[in-house]
Amino acid sequence: MPAPLRSMTGFARVRHRLGDGELVVSAKSVNHRGLDLVIQAPSALEPYESTIRAMVKASVVRGHVEVRVSIPKSANGEAVLALDREFLHDYLRIFREEAAAHDLDSQPDLNAALRIPGMFAASESAGPPEGAETALAEALARALEELNEFRTREGNSIAAELRSHNQRLTAAAEHMERLRAAASEYFQKRLAERLQEVAKGIHIDPQRLAQEAAILADRSDIGEELARLKIHSAQLAVLLEAGGEVGKKLDFLLQEMNRETNTILSKTSGAGEPAMKITDLALAAKAAIEKIREQSLNLE
Repeated sequence: MPAPLRSMTGFARVRHRLGDGELVVSAKSVNHRGLDLVIQAPSALEPYESTIRAMVKASVVRGHVEVRVSIPKSANGEAVLALDREFLHDYLRIFREEAAAHDLDSQPDLNAALRIPGMFAASESAGPPEGAETALAEALARALEELNEFRTREGNSIAAELRSHNQRLTAAAEHMERLRAAASEYFQKRLAERLQEVAKGIHIDPQRLAQEAAILADRSDIGEELARLKIHSAQLAVLLEAGGEVGKKLDFLLQEMNRETNTILSKTSGAGEPAMKITDLALAAKAAIEKIREQSLNLE
């Protein structure tokens, strides 16, 4: 069975029960030359970052991927805020020492003390909530599965467009092949006439003149370029059928196809009426190649 052909663009969000609330995992991917992974998760889940990275790398080959994880504020049954008891004890001790030093009959106000900036801090010592590792693994696995389903749907849609453009490219190459003989004959005839004008008054063997014209015409023949263009077009169809990671392979193949069409345009510039038709077809082929290139940039 062919490997799925995937776009690099997708999104998924999964919710998973954790404690009295929900753990939420979202995964978003966009185009990128390689795999660029960004993880945004609470510090309590830092021990599982390597697990997250390994799971993403096993599911995604290319793209900028953002994984966001959130957990219930009280999922571990601990207070969200932790009292800095050492800070409080130091405050109370200093208050009493200063009150005694100035002979003041005063007692510290606990309400006022607890409002001092820095007296409370987010609890970092509680560690991951109970069951977080299992919940995270299950939620992330589902999120990556849904992300790839999204990317596969996008990839199938892109592949359909690429096949359509490639069919037009193949048809243009076949049409140019049919016009090739007429262009070559026209070019050879025109060269023979020009050589005769240049050699006017000079005795040159007519057979030799015809041979030289044929050699020059052969150098302008587009047979090899058309053959390679059709081979590349067939290779493109095979790549799309095989699926998997095709983005970089298509990029190289399209460069070769573009080079062949440029050569065809340069070789047929002086072949008269047949060349005008070939030029139109070669320009249409270049347009199809460019559309394929634009769309292929979205593929993994």
